[in-house]
Amino acid sequence: VKAGATGYDIVVPGDYMVATMIKEDLLERVEPNTMENFKHLDPKWVEVYWDEGRNYSVPWQWGTTSFTVDTEVYKGDVDTLVLMFDPPPELRGRINMLNDMNDVLNAGLRYVGHPRCNSDKEQLKELMEVLLKATAYWRTMDYSTIEKLTSKDVDLSQNWNGAAMRARAQRPTLKYAYPKEGFTGWMDNAAVLRGAPNLDNAKLFMNFIMLPENAALISNFARYANGVMGSEEFMDKDMTEAPEIVMPVDAPAPEFVPPCEQNVVELYNKIWTNLKK
Repeated sequence: VKAGATGYDIVVPGDYMVATMIKEDLLERVEPNTMENFKHLDPKWVEVYWDEGRNYSVPWQWGTTSFTVDTEVYKGDVDTLVLMFDPPPELRGRINMLNDMNDVLNAGLRYVGHPRCNSDKEQLKELMEVLLKATAYWRTMDYSTIEKLTSKDVDLSQNWNGAAMRARAQRPTLKYAYPKEGFTGWMDNAAVLRGAPNLDNAKLFMNFIMLPENAALISNFARYANGVMGSEEFMDKDMTEAPEIVMPVDAPAPEFVPPCEQNVVELYNKIWTNLKK
């Protein structure tokens, strides 16, 4: 995108990437907050850290990143990060982690009780030691979480809640965890690239996906919530009742992690490189 001339109008960046793209002037200020269907947006998704007031983007899908475990293999409490970083014998060598630096390191930081976007050398050293020890228990690091679980290649996988729901449809003993130490929340957003060749149509599309019945179509396919009020009545019943979508009342609130400063990213990159050796 930075190189220009992509030919694309619409992009769907995650929350932290929207913030970065606005800062680097890569998105058109299309002001979806002035569009007809903006009234359908849930107010809690309007004043967001990545696009306050929604001048550049609208919600596409939102969800959480935690993990899924087979309750036939492991019969204890699943709502703890211990299962990924210091697992019981039955799960050792049967774990898939996402091949994603932020998701793995943020989960590790929650496990050791340290804040995100962390540049404290001692705390990062502790994180590194925990992660290196845990790699002995991990079978794979892969984004193909549904395939890994449904093929029974692994019994636990770090996972997104919509993918967890789709995996459970094929392997009913799977359960999505809401770890007491915390977990990540995220939102993918539709936005328009600076210099989009079809700017007017791009704006029409953004207005189109804020209509409840259209937002529901996306959710029914992808298995994630959408941030548009009134979409529930058009959604599949299993979507409105699924434990992966409807969080327990006693679960901690998902944490939306802003982009870290460059010096932190460089420290994270060193840890990640060490981890992947």
